[in-house]
Amino acid sequence: ELLERVKKGGGEDAILRHTQRNKKVFVRERLRLLLDDADFLELSPLAGLDMPYGNVPAAGCLTGIGRICGIWCVFIASDATVKGGTIYPIGVKKQLRAQEIAMENRLLSVHLVDSGGAFLPLQSELFPDKLHGGRIFYNEAIMSAMGIPQVAVVCGSCVAGGAYVPTMAEESVIIDKIGTLFLAGPPLVKAATGEDVSPEDLGGARLHSQVSGCSDHFAPSEEEAYECIRNVVSTLNCEPVPEQDREPDSPLYSPEELLGLAPLGYSCTLPVKLVLSRLVDGSRFQEFKATYGTTLVTGFGHVEGHLVGIVANNGELAHDAALKGSHFVQLCGQRGIPILFLQNTAPRPAGPASISQAEAHSNRLKAQASMMAAVACAAVPKITIVIGGCFGSDSYVMCGRSFSPNFLFLWPNARVGLVDSQHFPTVPPAGEGTGEELELKQLKAKLEEESSAFYSSARLWDDGIILPQDTRKV
Repeated sequence: ELLERVKKGGGEDAILRHTQRNKKVFVRERLRLLLDDADFLELSPLAGLDMPYGNVPAAGCLTGIGRICGIWCVFIASDATVKGGTIYPIGVKKQLRAQEIAMENRLLSVHLVDSGGAFLPLQSELFPDKLHGGRIFYNEAIMSAMGIPQVAVVCGSCVAGGAYVPTMAEESVIIDKIGTLFLAGPPLVKAATGEDVSPEDLGGARLHSQVSGCSDHFAPSEEEAYECIRNVVSTLNCEPVPEQDREPDSPLYSPEELLGLAPLGYSCTLPVKLVLSRLVDGSRFQEFKATYGTTLVTGFGHVEGHLVGIVANNGELAHDAALKGSHFVQLCGQRGIPILFLQNTAPRPAGPASISQAEAHSNRLKAQASMMAAVACAAVPKITIVIGGCFGSDSYVMCGRSFSPNFLFLWPNARVGLVDSQHFPTVPPAGEGTGEELELKQLKAKLEEESSAFYSSARLWDDGIILPQDTRKV
């Protein structure tokens, strides 16, 4: 339901105004015209959904990964039906994440710009800091120096700082009658000089194609603009990813069954091999150290034809399990094999009550620290899927967000937090008043809300919530 809501952008009235009054194509239709097929991976579609500044669906921009002329690309597309494509803090964060993905994976970037610029009332959250709006232009320069191509289409307003996006791209297209490019629009010209000027005369397609040279290609219509960009991409001398010779084997067990295997509670642990048998090609899994440290499952398999090392929680991350994980992650690093982490943390046992238990606890911490170092230093691609609970230090050991996986996705049932609120005490020690009890209750409710998958994804702490049955494809 949330994804369907996001697909409607600013709502049906805003879409009608965008398409009928302004004679423009809706952002998702633009992508359909541009990409080889409609099958693309949308990144963090729920970003900004419950933010305090106006419940901005899709954060005013849409980001994702798809193919143009067989070449994998990252696209960053303004959604002008959401407050005129105005850039909010979460929208900046979303664009920066898309650029990070483009740099890490050396993917061509395509910008579809239709934006009213920064939302000025929130300038302190948008402009001054290192990872605010200006970083977008810094990244464009760095990517250009790295030899990563960037192209742009001006398919609407392109105002203020947003005007630098297409002018810093390698090649840009501007669309007649609807594309405009200026630092300050006609109202500010009128306020400053008293002069009346039309958007077209101030910064329209003909001006920038014939006079200023800010745009490299003039397009009479949106359809011709996207065809022009496809032609530009075909001349960038990028090599398409070769198609596989044969279809990879499907799992023996249907991935649709993952919907019924998504763990809702953590009082007991789901045997993770039930999940793996519905993820890997042919349900073939070559396990590593199968009978040692069994609360972590490690081994090799193929996903959609790609060889990966798999590290999957199968209970509490005990001492032996962490040592096994450290060894296996180092093997993957030596062999250059990407790693897929499946996170589902079991509840922590009670704290040590004796000297021997304290020693065992210390040994486990030391083993987990060793695995953390191995995960941080393994110079291979890492993809993390949170399939259940992810709490405390296990997030670091299993390559959570702070350990910079190339991608991090959540199942809808996932919970990410410092502690599991379900095991948080609700009744204070005897003798304490109801005030403390109420405070504990409120804290538990806060932790419960903030650990949900939807709270995480709205803040772009991950790359999106995915349905369990789509995990192989994603």
